[in-house]
Amino acid sequence: MIDGGRITVDGMTAVQGMRVSHDQDIRLDGVRVNARPEMILIAVNKPKGIVCTTKSSGKDDIVSFIGYKERIYPIGRLDKDSEGLILMTNNGDLVNRMMRSRYGHEKEYVVTVDKTITKKFIEKITSGVPMLGTVTKKCIAERTGNKKFRIILTQGMNRQIRRMCEHLGYDVLSLKRVRILNIELGDLREGGYRDVTEDEKKTLFEMIKGSKG
Repeated sequence: MIDGGRITVDGMTAVQGMRVSHDQDIRLDGVRVNARPEMILIAVNKPKGIVCTTKSSGKDDIVSFIGYKERIYPIGRLDKDSEGLILMTNNGDLVNRMMRSRYGHEKEYVVTVDKTITKKFIEKITSGVPMLGTVTKKCIAERTGNKKFRIILTQGMNRQIRRMCEHLGYDVLSLKRVRILNIELGDLREGGYRDVTEDEKKTLFEMIKGSKG
């Protein structure tokens, strides 16, 4: 197409090896090309049993389960035995920014365990727990029921909450993520999804604007 003179850049015929940016007027046969597709960002209420992978493995992977009309992929992971909020997008830059845990991006979970939660348990889980050769960062947690608690993490180690609870002698019976930064699960039905609103996007981008490099 370039050799045939069908592509122009800012009104000039393109040549092989020419460097262009998203801001330039690039046309094919006189029709402007949208080089940057519109960003998709949806909130999904993942059920138990669904795996967060970009590789299609049948109905059990999140991409096949959602069956979205365009190619999207999950931002981060939520293990197969857990449920709740996961964000999906077609924007790789957004994925990279949100995955940089050193910037302290909050994720909130509701957890049910197999026995009574004590004051000592909350004190220990918030102050840091030995795990995978390190100690988890200090976090916020509060008891919300006899065997239930909420916890807010700013790091994303593999099966972190389950491992923290196991270290303290508790088994997790259910684990649901209810918030990622400013995006909340709310009353979104299990297995359903919704578009993240423009106001939510605006706030989200403000919160992650330093997450570069």
